[in-house]
Amino acid sequence: MGEWDIYGQALRSQWECLLQNLGVWQGSFTSFSPQGELLEDTPTVVSLQGLNDNKTIRQLVRRYLPLTSSTGELEPQELVLEYSSLNRSILFFNNGAFSQGSMQFSPFSEFGAELGLIESDRRLRLLQMYNRNSQLEKITLIREKLRGENNSPNPPTVAEQPNLTVDDLLGEWQGQAITIYPDLRSPDIYPTKLQIYLNDAGRLVQQLSFGNRTITSSARIDGKLLYFDQGSQPVQVLLLPNGASSNCPWQIKNRQAFILELGWMHAPNQRQRIIRSYDAKGGWVSLTLVTESKVAASNTLE
Repeated sequence: MGEWDIYGQALRSQWECLLQNLGVWQGSFTSFSPQGELLEDTPTVVSLQGLNDNKTIRQLVRRYLPLTSSTGELEPQELVLEYSSLNRSILFFNNGAFSQGSMQFSPFSEFGAELGLIESDRRLRLLQMYNRNSQLEKITLIREKLRGENNSPNPPTVAEQPNLTVDDLLGEWQGQAITIYPDLRSPDIYPTKLQIYLNDAGRLVQQLSFGNRTITSSARIDGKLLYFDQGSQPVQVLLLPNGASSNCPWQIKNRQAFILELGWMHAPNQRQRIIRSYDAKGGWVSLTLVTESKVAASNTLE
């Protein structure tokens, strides 16, 4: 018997999962401060081309940076990589969603990870970077669309859409999750339920159920920031443009388990989340992809 993903498809090899990202992706790298302040927006083209019967990948990253002159023109800068194997710091799902980054958190060292989601001809990626004081330093949101044959090769643009809002999140979400592991053991697949509502104090409460476990947490709402400040490892959720959200600690505490998460409401009431989990020793232990739909709207707890 083979193994299957949450869509009922036979699990592909990690290399075959990578191949789901082939193509020319036009978009932008948009950097934010931990508080959500826009720092920089750089148009980009990322090309992933299969060579040698797709046994080798040629990756080209072209960034369009402003020239020093006052003409306003953009100058492309290119980085080219070729590889025929994957390192242990990256894992892929069947649909091409992935995460790569630090395998081990250590105090006084820089730390970070990239999380990537795919929906049809769109791709959403997020970089969460920490400084040597274990403090969140910068978040980079990468919004991309697969370029068709007739698209212009000029510097790309991705339509700016409003920030994700608290109202978008309120309600009951149901879905399925698949968890994969760096040692490539058999994945775990299980249903999920997430209830999000506002309590009488105006805090956002979420109840997450998976398997036989239910975890309840609450957050203080400060504009586009949600501060889950009551646990042993306080985290913040930053609501970002185009339905995106970044969930991570604002400062990683040593000897505390934590997660790095990217959420994407890619269509009304349809959401994906990808979660990179670390244990209390700072080691990367798993990667989870959640696909969920809103089944009921709610503003407050009944």
